[in-house]
Amino acid sequence: MDNANGVVHIINKVLLPQEVLDALQMEEEGNLVDLVIATKSLSLLEQAVIKAGLVETLMSEGPFTVFAPTDDAFVALLDLLGDQYNRLDDFDTEEEMALLTNILLYHVLPLQVLEADLAAGSVETAFAGNSIEVIAIETGFVLGDASEVNAEITGTDFTATNGVAHTINKVLLPQAALDFVAQMQLKTIVEIAVETDDLSLLVDALTQVNAGLVEALSGEGPFTVFAPTNQAFIDLLGVLGEEYNSLADFDTEAEIALLVDILKYHVAPGNPAFSANLINGQQFATLIDDKLQISLDGGVFVQDATADAAEVVLPDVEASNGVVHVTNKVLLPQAAVDFVASLQLKTIVEIAVETDDLSLLVNALTQVNAGLVEALGSEGPFTVFAPTNHAFTELLEILGDDYHSLADFDTEAEIALLVDILKYHVVAGTAAFSTDLNDGQHIETLLGENIGVFLNGGVFITDATDHLAEVVLADVEASNGVVHVINKVLLPQAAVDFVASLQMKNIVELAQSVPELSILVQALSQADAGLIDALSSGGPLTVFAPTNEAFHHLFNALGEDFHSIDDFDTEEEKALLAEVLKYHVVTNLKLESGDIQSHIQLHTLQGEDLTVRRIYTNRIVLDDSTNRYIRVIGADNEATNGIVHLINQVLLPVEVLQALH
Repeated sequence: MDNANGVVHIINKVLLPQEVLDALQMEEEGNLVDLVIATKSLSLLEQAVIKAGLVETLMSEGPFTVFAPTDDAFVALLDLLGDQYNRLDDFDTEEEMALLTNILLYHVLPLQVLEADLAAGSVETAFAGNSIEVIAIETGFVLGDASEVNAEITGTDFTATNGVAHTINKVLLPQAALDFVAQMQLKTIVEIAVETDDLSLLVDALTQVNAGLVEALSGEGPFTVFAPTNQAFIDLLGVLGEEYNSLADFDTEAEIALLVDILKYHVAPGNPAFSANLINGQQFATLIDDKLQISLDGGVFVQDATADAAEVVLPDVEASNGVVHVTNKVLLPQAAVDFVASLQLKTIVEIAVETDDLSLLVNALTQVNAGLVEALGSEGPFTVFAPTNHAFTELLEILGDDYHSLADFDTEAEIALLVDILKYHVVAGTAAFSTDLNDGQHIETLLGENIGVFLNGGVFITDATDHLAEVVLADVEASNGVVHVINKVLLPQAAVDFVASLQMKNIVELAQSVPELSILVQALSQADAGLIDALSSGGPLTVFAPTNEAFHHLFNALGEDFHSIDDFDTEEEKALLAEVLKYHVVTNLKLESGDIQSHIQLHTLQGEDLTVRRIYTNRIVLDDSTNRYIRVIGADNEATNGIVHLINQVLLPVEVLQALH
């Protein structure tokens, strides 16, 4: 159609400029979220975006590039994760939700990249610090993530108002996702132990103690576990001895508690310690108070309370709740070391039997047959002060000619005394090592009497004598107590009295041993009236013994015809002398000075009475027929058959006094 100022062509479409076309297309397309929602094969991606709270992000201005995994790609991921992940709703913990969010952000580029813009190289994603790799192949490009499997691009350039989407056949996995998948595939520490043949005894031990350790080591953790091999447990049983042939022999309450402590000693709670992170000298706090220490000297070694370290023979067995290091030795805390040591100890009786220098002590224990061997072989605890053979030999020498060996304790009274002596060496109810003893301490013995402790340049024990026993070998540990070897037999008071009685002389022997009574001894012999025999046996007797000076006073009083006992030489004079001597003897009585408080009438062997009295507080006098002031000048000289008091004058009965006049 012609026109004066041009030409017109009639067409069947309204022509639109590109700017208008772009605006109209954007209104028709919608944003990336709309695109995902509208695409049937991206329904699981849609669920994931909604669940992760990324809807508003992907609806924002952008521009973005989204590599959109198809539903099949998400199904493959769930299969990879295992039975606990059947749908996206199984991502329900805080950790899982964070992981899902990061996986989705890993599919987003913060710029628009069309197919034509793709180029080989690393591209940063919206998951900060994580990039994907665009890899060129003959037919185009694939995407590489942190895994070894690349994602194929199955559809390109699905444009939206705020970016572009490309579909892919695999969910891209950042390293965090791979770590999560690896963690999911790990077994717990208990599962690892159960599936490892060489840890079967460890599993048996964990099960046997029934102390919640199986449940604990199956829990969240994390733990570092040092796991002993079967051979390590066999070696431990070998050390424990014949009573421990299997772990089932830990059957008492105390043994099971010990086994629990041993097992807990192999577990360090907290961040798992892989071998690469261990430091020489590093210490681990275990589930009990005792600690473990690491040594890195030609390998990885774990030091326990023993002198022998355990070697890590298989390190870094990763578990879902920690790490396991397999060791060639059962680690022993101090309580276990003490237990092992106690098993190797002998009883007090066994120690004595195996010690040559205690053979006489063993003979004594056996001889008395008073149950002491059985007692000292029982549980205890006891503290025993054990005299050496020389100590017993010295005791026999003190006892005198009637005691050449312990077999000479053969009467009922002597055996009872030996029992008391042996009991006096035993403290029941405690194992008192030398470090437990205190200077001046008094300890009650099995006899009921106390012994004392004296610490001055050594350890000394006091008994009822004035002589100390020295501990010549201290702290011989036994399974039921402790033995201290001493150089003297400890004597209780009854034994001291017994020894004293053996050393005592009869009245005649006592007089013979005192120089000041030599004239009295002569007189007894001169009188020839059976007095020596009478005063050597029987009893009890009380004798008032005139000193030599007393006899000299008598000689002076008798005149020039009497200068010595020998001057009593006629039968009449000897009879008179016998009467004088008998007047100094009281039969059937042992009168000690402490028994004299006032006046006491004593009937003498001569037949007349004699008065004894105490004047002032400390003076004892005698009254005879002469009414002289006769004093006791040496009281209480004990003899086996009585007691002797030395006097300063010869007593004269009425009969003799009349004869002299």
